[in-house]
Amino acid sequence: MSQSRSEAAGPVDAGPADAGSVIFVDDERAVRLAGQQALELAGFEVTACDGAERALRHVGRDWPGCLVTDVRMPQMDGLALLARVRDIDPDLPVILITGHGDVPMAVEAMRNGAYDFLEKPFPSDRLTEVARRAVEKRRLVMENRRLRAQIAGGIDPAETIVGRTPGIERLRTTIAAVADTDADVLVFGETGTGKEMVARALHAASGRRKNPFVALNCGAMPESIFESELFGHEAGAFTGAAKRRVGRIEHAGGGTLFLDEIESMPLALQVKLLRVIQERVVEPLGSNEQVPVDLRVVAATKSDLRQAADAGKFRADLYYRLNVVVLTIPPLRERRDDIPLLFQHFVAQAAARYNREPRVPSREQIQRLMGQDWPGNVRELRNAADRFVLGLEDMAPAPVSAPSALSLAEQVDLYEKGLIQAELARHRGSVKAAIEALNIPRKTFYDKLKRYGLSRDDFLD
Repeated sequence: MSQSRSEAAGPVDAGPADAGSVIFVDDERAVRLAGQQALELAGFEVTACDGAERALRHVGRDWPGCLVTDVRMPQMDGLALLARVRDIDPDLPVILITGHGDVPMAVEAMRNGAYDFLEKPFPSDRLTEVARRAVEKRRLVMENRRLRAQIAGGIDPAETIVGRTPGIERLRTTIAAVADTDADVLVFGETGTGKEMVARALHAASGRRKNPFVALNCGAMPESIFESELFGHEAGAFTGAAKRRVGRIEHAGGGTLFLDEIESMPLALQVKLLRVIQERVVEPLGSNEQVPVDLRVVAATKSDLRQAADAGKFRADLYYRLNVVVLTIPPLRERRDDIPLLFQHFVAQAAARYNREPRVPSREQIQRLMGQDWPGNVRELRNAADRFVLGLEDMAPAPVSAPSALSLAEQVDLYEKGLIQAELARHRGSVKAAIEALNIPRKTFYDKLKRYGLSRDDFLD
């Protein structure tokens, strides 16, 4: 029968099983116990089985782990089990355990889809490292599938607000608090921080979600057609207006109107927009009739509208009308702790879009990412993830850039904190895996977590 952790000889101080799930298959009890104990000590949740048929009961397309199996077993051997597993899910990693004489066969099995093989006898750390890589690969595959399903269902995965830093947590909390109200919102953030993503999240969480989300970039609209595009026009309103055109405001009826770069809107049109916001009516060009509109306005800016109003470049009355609910998106340089999570999220997205195998960034690659200033913010990081998936980016290690105003001790602390964050992110919050990768004592690791205000819970899936 399927063996459990209690089969191990004596208690195992495995700590939290957060490194992932492993099915370990071997018909020899001593080998099975040794493998199970090594994996559990590394933080894995292990299902130990004494035969292939029992292992198959635990395998499915939604199972998030990897399978480790001996090759030479009675009834169904490891190669037959590999074939059965690949019929269930060809992306589920299978690691083969082989004797010395079976190595050529194992190499051939890898050509046929095995993830890796271990030649007996093998050290425990070799088993746990191969299993860890396989589970990381499996997690990326599962995330890739989830994103593909979202895309097929018409859901934009970019709407997901990823991050666990305090600024992002506050942003999510505020969105949840105001999303299902009719309050107009002003979103402030630098270029590339994701202002439209926040606007879409507001729309998706509101009662207007089934109605249109209409976006207009005020900075990209020629002034000559701006008024017609936003307010619409009647037939004959101007030369070339052959028929009535519904403007963006009217088209957003029942839904959300998103005005990006609102600081670029001509002053004359700001007056008309203010009337729309206050009275919820729109008057198309060439018409004397007012059309009632039911919509929410979300405006976004990268500029200080108060300063623009004081300088006469933005209407003060429109500013005060919009400045009721303000959502501020922190730039990426102020939320470096989110970079590992964001990058791996964007890697999964890119793999889904480009139909590529998801790649797992190394510790050095993550550390290099965390050391950059990212003037283009999240958009720039997403582009880097695309290049990484396509194999177009040299992700060689680079030293962390630190502000020159920091002392040497502060720069060392920044670098050390980044290394710890990178390992926790890479190993999905597994303390044991991070300690092994950093090669430091457990007490030292926990002391540093406390010193830098870090929590492993922030890196769990």
